[in-house]
Amino acid sequence: MKTLQQCAAERILIIDGAMGTMIQRYKLEEADYRGERFKDYHADVKGNNDLLCITQPQIIEAIHREYLEAGADIIETNTFSSTTIAQADYDMQSLAYELNLEAARIARRATDDYTARNPEKPRFVAGAIGPMNKPLSLSPDVNNPGYRSVTFDEVADAYYEQISGLVDGGAHILLIETIFDTLNSKAAIYAAKKYFREHNIELPIMISGTITDASGRTLSGQTLEAFYISVMHAHPFSIGLNCALGGEQMRPHISELSQIASCFTSCYPNAGLPNAFGEYDEEPEDTACIIEDFAREGYVNIVGGCCGTTPDHIRHIAQHVKTISPRPLPVVEKV
Repeated sequence: MKTLQQCAAERILIIDGAMGTMIQRYKLEEADYRGERFKDYHADVKGNNDLLCITQPQIIEAIHREYLEAGADIIETNTFSSTTIAQADYDMQSLAYELNLEAARIARRATDDYTARNPEKPRFVAGAIGPMNKPLSLSPDVNNPGYRSVTFDEVADAYYEQISGLVDGGAHILLIETIFDTLNSKAAIYAAKKYFREHNIELPIMISGTITDASGRTLSGQTLEAFYISVMHAHPFSIGLNCALGGEQMRPHISELSQIASCFTSCYPNAGLPNAFGEYDEEPEDTACIIEDFAREGYVNIVGGCCGTTPDHIRHIAQHVKTISPRPLPVVEKV
């Protein structure tokens, strides 16, 4: 089987689209989220999409398979909020490891099936590590800017547990994504490197930040170049951008990143900007044309979709970039 590195050298790789958008299509109610195991649980759990890896695994696997059928090379585990810190919103901290373990197993079942069908096109599972709901760089108290609701060690420990579950479940890649606070991502990198060291393994790390508006900065105030420099010590497989913006708004930022990054670059934008109802209207063909242009300009190695994108978006994107060569890695002079 070809390695991820070999595949990325040959062609532009396709990552999947939105998980939440697809889950919404199932119109699940509280009882669906609870399943049999949590039917008498003391708190509401509707909206805890990661819990569905335990209570409705067949739905999550079906969504993964839709994206694989559409042409995705890499699918993300349904673990965006599967840390003890994020699961505290539902008083489900104790499930963190299990959520990641089951999510990775579900995704591996799907990818292993598709790889077996076509070994020339191996499929990979990216363990999704979300930004967490408690930032290390920002105070939740407007009257006390120095206050933090969580410590670096607490964040790193939570990510370490998440990584343990993802690796035990069979993830091929770790994807630290939707980063709006670089310090949180550094805690995730620290946790990953610690896990690799202690278990004598190493997985590729993909890193994807979020530029929140036209300022070209992350929510915690870093420019794109500063963000890149802050995380390059991780020696990531790829660095890129996702979420917050549609492809058109992301254009100048992905162009800049392609010129400064010494590793592969990724881009998975939202399906445009949300409308007045918070929904995404950009058609698959429109998203694909924007990403095709990025590919022709030599900006990208890995492309896909974030909020509002569906298997149709991924199918169109895959078709539009399949004959375009991936961005060549720059030769970086060693000082």
